[in-house]
Amino acid sequence: MPRVSMSFSVLVLILTSLVSGFASERACASDAPARPRARDLGVPFDGTPGPLNAITDVEGVLVGHTTLISGSGKLVVGKGPVRTGVTAVLPRARAAMMDHFAFAGWFSQNGAGEMTGTAWVEESGFLEGPVMITNTHSVGVVHDAVIAWRVAHGPADATDFWWSTPVVAETWDGWLNDINGFHVKPEHVFHAIESAHGGSVEEGGVGGGTGMICYGFKGGIGTSSRKLPDKYGGYMLGVLAQCNYSGSSRQNLRIAGVPVGREIPGTEPYTGLRSDTAEGGSLIVVVATNAPLLPHQLKRIARRVTLGLGRTGGIGGNDSGDLFIAFSTANPEASAVGNVRNLQMISNEALDPLFAATVQATEEAIVNALVAATDMTGVDDHQVLALPHDQLRAVLKKYNRLTH
Repeated sequence: MPRVSMSFSVLVLILTSLVSGFASERACASDAPARPRARDLGVPFDGTPGPLNAITDVEGVLVGHTTLISGSGKLVVGKGPVRTGVTAVLPRARAAMMDHFAFAGWFSQNGAGEMTGTAWVEESGFLEGPVMITNTHSVGVVHDAVIAWRVAHGPADATDFWWSTPVVAETWDGWLNDINGFHVKPEHVFHAIESAHGGSVEEGGVGGGTGMICYGFKGGIGTSSRKLPDKYGGYMLGVLAQCNYSGSSRQNLRIAGVPVGREIPGTEPYTGLRSDTAEGGSLIVVVATNAPLLPHQLKRIARRVTLGLGRTGGIGGNDSGDLFIAFSTANPEASAVGNVRNLQMISNEALDPLFAATVQATEEAIVNALVAATDMTGVDDHQVLALPHDQLRAVLKKYNRLTH
């Protein structure tokens, strides 16, 4: 594949845009009051979470959001209302990410969606940059902006840079957001990457998940993690999910095995657009682990996301883009130049605890997204209500599933 050639003047423009974007973009959720998470409400889950119960429990993994919320009332394409954003998941610190690629594998449970760059992930076995998540019609600008960011942060001679095929995934937020107004700009992508951090991860209606809907409730971003027992290696595995599936299928929602969706009545979104059993929407899941896994094993991990999805009631409907990618932070020198690389790997016979961790963390990440979300009103005053915490607790108590 040909290398990208770039003039010095174009590079300067990119750098200028980077700086201005960082200066002008507000922090997406750091000033918001902390929302309770599913475990705080007494929702029971299998497995032992990491200290933060987040994908950032995997050392080195960073997450950043840019959240765009403005306007109200009637939709005016190009002006708003705006309810969208972009999320970045970095497999390593920004500098290390440029040279130390991560082994990765991906899986499409249902392909009514987009995750760019996966042909090269499949072919090469490597994730060569961040995983970006946004809305359906902003994939192109995010893709281009990631390449621009890599060019601006590449080697000293960035005028002769390597080619790049970024991984960018999407879900549709057009019920709440002016999706055809193309409000996600390069500076928003730069901000998500540059503001990515370890520690606690903002959840709910933030970043790429800002305008999303799940099981008839407000959806968005959720995360969770699992720490394996020492006898299984003590590895950490984390999940981040952007939940926008089963938009009008509230009846399917199950939490802790309880048919919560059938127990909590309410007005369904998409009135007049879809049937009450519609499965439209999408689910994007990123799985990270420090376990030394090879690409074919990571693909097997990505497949197990479907089982966590199934635990919450998802069926992978015809119009749902359910796309998953898994990467390992182990073997950091695997992509270094040289004829022979010395690698570590777990045997296939030892994968079952990681499979279980993937299923458990996926289920909890989805529920965390629902619990963290808040009511939102968007284009044409479409309103989507969040999962009510008091009613959730009441239903779990009714079925004797409440932990406290």
